[in-house]
Amino acid sequence: MKTTVFILLIIGLATSSGCSNAQFMPSKKILIVYLSRTNNTKAIAGIIQKHVGGTLVALELEKPYPENYRATVEQVVKENETGYLPPLKTRIDSIQYYDVVFVGFPTWDMQMPPPVKSFLHQYNFSGKTVIPFNTNAGYGIGSGFNTVKQLCPNSKVLEGFSITGGVERDGVYFVIKGEKEKEAEKEIKKWLRKINMIK
Repeated sequence: MKTTVFILLIIGLATSSGCSNAQFMPSKKILIVYLSRTNNTKAIAGIIQKHVGGTLVALELEKPYPENYRATVEQVVKENETGYLPPLKTRIDSIQYYDVVFVGFPTWDMQMPPPVKSFLHQYNFSGKTVIPFNTNAGYGIGSGFNTVKQLCPNSKVLEGFSITGGVERDGVYFVIKGEKEKEAEKEIKKWLRKINMIK
């Protein structure tokens, strides 16, 4: 009888330890917000959600950027020079509900894109854990992660994740797919473990 109970106990433990990674932080409510022009940041956001769960939200502007790449670059440079924060169409009514907020964005003009600055200015992140993630054309994150720290002074900002995506300037758009997506997922899982978001 004791042997049977012991075996059942072992089976129970094995079953419970096989739960999905999304249950690693059951007490935490997770929000994943991202800005994506060419779908690379969107792909990374989706992989993060796959492993931590949470609510996925795309940032949209009231007045979208031009389809033309050069026109967008010129507009973004002007917005960065003047400090203009474009109004967002996206509304998050229950921001207070979330404990952890992932913020994803591409590097534009070696900075965080203005719409993401709008998002961080618009809501109160005091007491929350904020986790940045980034895609770029090979030039790195620029000042993006530092801007997260500056705009969320009363938050716990964890180490961010960055990966090379497309190079829109050269007509290379969506690249986080196929083998690249598998490689990205391995790197993301390693990062999520490092910041204690998954086991």
